[in-house]
Amino acid sequence: MTPFRTATDVAARLRRGELSARELTEELFARIDASPVNAVIATCRDAALEAAAEADRAVARGDGVGPLHGVPMTVKDAFAVRGLPTTWGEPAFADCVADEDAAVVARLRAAGAVIVGKSNVHHLLADFGRTENPLHGRTLNPRDHTRTPGGSSGGAAAALADGLTYLEYGSDLAGSIRIPAAHCGVHGLKPTPGTVPLRGFQPPGPPATLAREFPSAAGPLARSAADLRLALRVTGGPLRPARHSRLADFRVGVVLDDPACPVTGEVGAALSDAVDALARAGVRVREGWPPDVDPAAQAEAFGFQVELFFTGQEGREPAGTAEQERRRAASAVAWGRYLTGVDVFLCPTVFTTALPHDSRDRYDDQVFWIAQASLPGLPALSAPLGGTRPAGLQVVGPAHEDDTAITFAELAEDVIGGFVPPGAGSGRVLDR
Repeated sequence: MTPFRTATDVAARLRRGELSARELTEELFARIDASPVNAVIATCRDAALEAAAEADRAVARGDGVGPLHGVPMTVKDAFAVRGLPTTWGEPAFADCVADEDAAVVARLRAAGAVIVGKSNVHHLLADFGRTENPLHGRTLNPRDHTRTPGGSSGGAAAALADGLTYLEYGSDLAGSIRIPAAHCGVHGLKPTPGTVPLRGFQPPGPPATLAREFPSAAGPLARSAADLRLALRVTGGPLRPARHSRLADFRVGVVLDDPACPVTGEVGAALSDAVDALARAGVRVREGWPPDVDPAAQAEAFGFQVELFFTGQEGREPAGTAEQERRRAASAVAWGRYLTGVDVFLCPTVFTTALPHDSRDRYDDQVFWIAQASLPGLPALSAPLGGTRPAGLQVVGPAHEDDTAITFAELAEDVIGGFVPPGAGSGRVLDR
């Protein structure tokens, strides 16, 4: 059984009794034990193996089963999982064992998923470009161990790329899903903020409600766009139907470079080739930024929103908040108007491929392209381009129309390729 199948495929095979959840989970633990990338930092073996065995028994009895029945998976360490520590990479939290699941984890279990463990994060989730902390150490990029997997959900993306899980769940404030997805060559979705509940997504301590959730969002990482849809339906509820079901029916806005954050030649070539392939497939392409959108100003305004998120938790309000909120509202209006004439907007996820671990070269620029969807509160996913050192194609959809972005990415896989296991060269995902 290849460890690189999609969760959708594995779930279907488990429901038909073609695979054993117990055997699949045992194989996953063996791979976790052997992996050098340090992506999975805590496991619940006995509980997971018993849950998997019960999943097999349910299939044998002919019981009704959920959409993720028997699928073994991991979640980001920032989410509470009963019986496992919630550390956020902080040594002071090493023994803080959760007594109940986060909302996301509870919904995944209710859909039949088998939670096998937790993936590594950057210390206190405080970096978008790397994943390391004083408690669990550094996570390596499975495609090149000298390079970063991105952060703070770097363990999540690395676990998927290395075949250590069939699905993952992370969080994205300043690109913490999309940047690792791009660097590790997997799919990662930041949903429309508020789609997925954040209860149980917090450092150890008394239960708390975030004073301000925007622009933070919880979302899935996976080896296919179809897996993103499956996970989002399970955790976020019913989705609005996608605007189209055929690739050639999509109207697409495109910006592949900008003087405020130039992309590297490697990323630019991959993106250009992908858009050319989409155009040949009949996709209608409109080049240029939306009217009334200044990307450099948007990136600056998004930086303020991130600051506001943290100061809001402390009960403080920075000077200029009212003006910045007006800028955010204006951005949402401009993008909403634009996305009536096009269905999705394509741009880089990040200006570069994965950086060497300790590189600070244009480090802060990694948030520029992320900000374009995050400031107006739009759903955005990163789709992989290329194998050995992948680039990320960011697909931005209309607010609350997450499945339009997911469906476009799913249909585009037949044209631009999809997930490629490390060492497999270029091409389509194996054994879909």
